[in-house]
This record gives sequence, C-alpha cells and structure tokens, in this order.
Amino acid sequence: MKEIKIVFLGDIYAKSGKNAIQSMIPYIREHYIPDVLIANGENIAGGFGITENLLRKLFRFGIDVVTLGNHTWNKRDELGNCLDTYENVLRPANYPPGNLGHGSTIFTTEDDVKVGILNLMGRIYLPPTDCPFRTGKEHIKRLRLETPIIIVDFHGEATSEKVAMGYFLDGTVSAVIGTHTHIQTADEKILPGGTAYITDCGMTGPHDSVIGVKKDIILEHFVKAVQVRFEPASTGVRIQGVFLKIDAQTGRATHIERIDIPVNESDE
Repeated sequence: MKEIKIVFLGDIYAKSGKNAIQSMIPYIREHYIPDVLIANGENIAGGFGITENLLRKLFRFGIDVVTLGNHTWNKRDELGNCLDTYENVLRPANYPPGNLGHGSTIFTTEDDVKVGILNLMGRIYLPPTDCPFRTGKEHIKRLRLETPIIIVDFHGEATSEKVAMGYFLDGTVSAVIGTHTHIQTADEKILPGGTAYITDCGMTGPHDSVIGVKKDIILEHFVKAVQVRFEPASTGVRIQGVFLKIDAQTGRATHIERIDIPVNESDE
C-alpha cells in the first residue's frame, strides 16, 4: 500500500508565526517527510489578512498550498489579483460567485500523485456566505474525477458545525481539518468512512496570548467592555497542526496525529 504523507499547519499568526514557519519548516520536512505541506495563512499579516509579499515568502519557506478564511480580504489592496494568479492559494469556496480566487485545487506531488485541497468556511458567527455543505459537495464531485485524495480546510467557529461537516463528508474526502479558533482540540480521529477529522488543528504563533493577541489588551476589552486595538503577542510561540497518512489508492486516512512543537526564541 502506497501512503501519502501530509502536514497541515494551523493558522499562522502575525510576525512570530511567520518567523516560526521560516525557521522550523526544515525540521518539519525532515521529521515528517510530507508529500504535501499545507498551511492556513489568513492571519499572517499582523493578525488580520495576508499580502502577496507574505504569500511569496511562505512559498519560499517551503509551504506548498495556502488556505485562507474570513480574513481573506483584510489586506485587499496588498493582495491585488494574486488570488486569481496562484492556483495553490485558496480562499473559501463558498464565497459568493464573482469573487477573485479559487476555492479548490489539485496539487501534484514529486511522485506524480494528485492531491485535492478544498477550502470552506462556516456560517455560524461568521460573515454570511453560501452553504458550505452544498458547495463542498460540488467541488468534491469535480476533484474526485482526478483523485480520491482530498483534504478539506473547514474554517469555522462553531464546534457543532465542524463536527457536522466531518460526518457529512465522511467517506468522500480523506480529511476534514478545522481551522479558525486558534485552539487545538484533542478529538482527532478517523471516522467510520475513512475520513480523518479534527475540530481545530490549532495556531502557529504566540501562545502566551489570547488566541494570538496580547493578554492585557484582551483583558481590558472583556473586563471594561471597551473597544481596543488588537496587537499581536510575540512569546510562547508554537507550531500546531496535524500529520496525516493517506492510502493513495483509496483516499482513506490511515493515521492522524496532532503536531504541537514549541519554538525556542533562538530558533526564530
């Protein structure tokens, strides 16, 4: 049985997350030997959004495919038309028609194995979008014409919606990986139909924080009920995500393992 190894890294947050990726990707490549390395990058630009310059850096660092989410358009002027230009950059497929960019893609490994990647976004506590369930099924139907190996980044807030998506897609995709909350969950599993699942794969960035933001700022926001300017924290940096093994013939997951690696300040 030929296995495909995939590493998916959770939301890269601000400068410390970017620096961690730059310093630790060689270790990730050597330790896990992934055929595909995917990362969610929607928070890399100071905690909100992404720019074309930062996208290019992620590719230089060794990321193969970048997925996004509800902060896709925060740096719109600095993105330009690159979402149309780069097929290995995905924004949620269930954004309404007419938006720039791609919601899914096919990545071909060095061994000429095709891997489908799909980006979807939830609708609970997030901006209104088209139905991720129906949109996901449409994209998966097209992707399966080329490959049984399909990885889904489901960028969502509500645990219930993510769990529902896992069961909805079980047996039709290789993995449903939750992103967005920046808190890694301990519910990784392989569902009955062979789909690997985790509610949230976590955050690559400063964990001595409140989901990436300086603690004192967020405490003032909650305790005094005032509006504050969020500033990224910079300490307690960790790389989080998941490591997957997929049967290349069937597309069924055989292994899912959480990644949670502390990054020394000297490594950054």
